[in-house]
Amino acid sequence: MWTWPRIDRRIALVMFAAFAAFGVWQGNTVWLTFEADGELPRWAHPYLWEITGALTAYAWAWIPFATAKNAPRPAGRWPRFLAIHGAGFAAFAALHSSTMIGSRIALYRVLGWGPYHYGGTSFRLPMEWHKDVVAYLVLAIGFGLVTSWRAAQHRALHDARIATELRDAQLRALVGQLSPHFLFNALNTISAVMYVDLARTDRLLADLGHILRAGLAGDAAPTWNLASERAHTEHFLAVMLARFGDRLSVRWSVDERACAAQLPRFTLQLLVENAIKHNQDGRQPLAISISARRAVDRVELEVADNGRGFGASPAAGPGTGLATLRRALELCHGPTTTLELDGAPGGGARVRLSVPAELPA
Repeated sequence: MWTWPRIDRRIALVMFAAFAAFGVWQGNTVWLTFEADGELPRWAHPYLWEITGALTAYAWAWIPFATAKNAPRPAGRWPRFLAIHGAGFAAFAALHSSTMIGSRIALYRVLGWGPYHYGGTSFRLPMEWHKDVVAYLVLAIGFGLVTSWRAAQHRALHDARIATELRDAQLRALVGQLSPHFLFNALNTISAVMYVDLARTDRLLADLGHILRAGLAGDAAPTWNLASERAHTEHFLAVMLARFGDRLSVRWSVDERACAAQLPRFTLQLLVENAIKHNQDGRQPLAISISARRAVDRVELEVADNGRGFGASPAAGPGTGLATLRRALELCHGPTTTLELDGAPGGGARVRLSVPAELPA
């Protein structure tokens, strides 16, 4: 099926300027040649000849564009390929020559230069057609190369958009696995204090509302900054502190310059929840420290506790949740992120994260 090329206005204007500039350049070349040979035609004649030749070629440039768009790739289909381009060149050369000569005749009359003498067509036309071969090839090949480049750019943009959407969907799915699942225990905690301290009950319900809103917002972005993550984790910890009382303490140390770093939602909440889950039956009070600092173009985060450590927990080991978090961090920041597990200096467990201070473009 034959399709016609579409050239947007900006490209058409650029082409017009290029053809006009080429005509002026060619006119200057012819004028200098006449001057060198001692021939002295009116100086404007060479410029009119060459500019009309260039602009009439521009007027019929759509022909090689159309044949380049519709001719099949030559491999295995040479007859059709040659037939289309042969017919296209014949039409281009015939139309270019006739409109070029006609425009010169008309302009000579308008400008009062007398009759235009083209010369013997048996020699002049073959000379024009030799130049038309070059013009046709440049236009057809140029259009094919530009079309191929733009198609490749479009495919790359399309593939990048699909990859971004897939990455976002994967990250949303992983973040959904990180969202809090402690509603039953939270409601038990609130019911235990509601008849004793109404003001505290009201605060806990507000904290629980913030947590549920963050976890159930289906249209929320899969990432947010450290400041938002800290606010969410503080709501979570308010419920945990009400549940465990003096058996739990938390210390924050966050560099304000680190607060803009992007994290998968519920990153700190998962790490704190892990620390509590693996030490909730311990005899000594559990102390959790959460720190974040900016180091040049990176943000270093650490969640440490004084519990029994990773290997000694009777609960399910730190596998699924942290593996999910690791994958979410990779989707968020690529291979530049790190997540390390080791023992805290005073005993217990420590998780250290290192992420770029800014999201990659």
